[in-house]
Amino acid sequence: MFQAHPQGGRVVKRTARAILLDTRESPDHLIVIKRTKPGRAPYWITPGGGVEPEDATVLDALHREVFEELGAEITDVVPAFVDTVPYTPGDGEEARPGLKVQHFFACRLASMDPALRHGPEVEHPCGTYEIVRLPFTPQALASVDVVPSSLRTYLSRNIVGIRALFAPDFA
Repeated sequence: MFQAHPQGGRVVKRTARAILLDTRESPDHLIVIKRTKPGRAPYWITPGGGVEPEDATVLDALHREVFEELGAEITDVVPAFVDTVPYTPGDGEEARPGLKVQHFFACRLASMDPALRHGPEVEHPCGTYEIVRLPFTPQALASVDVVPSSLRTYLSRNIVGIRALFAPDFA
């Protein structure tokens, strides 16, 4: 699972994150989580998280994380981009410092029931995790602090392209 990185360093963590569009109503909305932690300004993240040993694939991790964090099912999952960043393990993590590879997938919301949320974010929260339906427009994206910054840049440059991933002639 952990591999050497050609630019130096070792991949010690992989994550799967959803660029999750709700296309059931017009206009499209991006489903994000507003994170508020004590002593820090709010920021917005996409649903997802670490690939665990019990996840057979990165896609399995994506489906598990989206269900844990949102109580949601997703469909039409398409790889969007990968971001590699330096990584320092947090408290309780056994990995050594190295690189984190973040796999971002564009996908559509099939269903969501927040009452089904579970996992550490819900059971032992550090701050708040608020599900937000953000209009998928340049103005809305610019109005919030989407992290990581590489995702914010990617989204703002590729709204039309991400929508095109769901075009009928794509598959």
